[in-house]
Amino acid sequence: MRKPSIIISKADHERLTTLANGLLEKKPEMADALLNELERSRVAASGNALQSTVQMGATVDYESDDGNKRRVTLVYPGEADIEQGKVSILTPIGTALLGLKVGQSINWTANDGRTHRLTITAVETAA
Repeated sequence: MRKPSIIISKADHERLTTLANGLLEKKPEMADALLNELERSRVAASGNALQSTVQMGATVDYESDDGNKRRVTLVYPGEADIEQGKVSILTPIGTALLGLKVGQSINWTANDGRTHRLTITAVETAA
């Protein structure tokens, strides 16, 4: 299945590219997954193009293929705390969420190798 189009802010794109490139030797799978998403993204300076899209720091509501609904905030690795719903961009689901907008769906593969599908139902951007 074709992946949906995604939009990422210029600032996030630059910072995430640096993060991913720094991981190429230590964690190549994580780095490659993030770099692949960054390469296929459309980069926007700011404004309306980014409204209702998942950017770093955004809080996201999504529904998974099993009917479960979750609310998470997409964060950088040092801020991750699953108990508080803060999901690292370097996790498979974090990478999958990046750049999506309300109504879009994506398939993603968990660390255990199982494929899941999620659909974005709401996005609250960081202040």
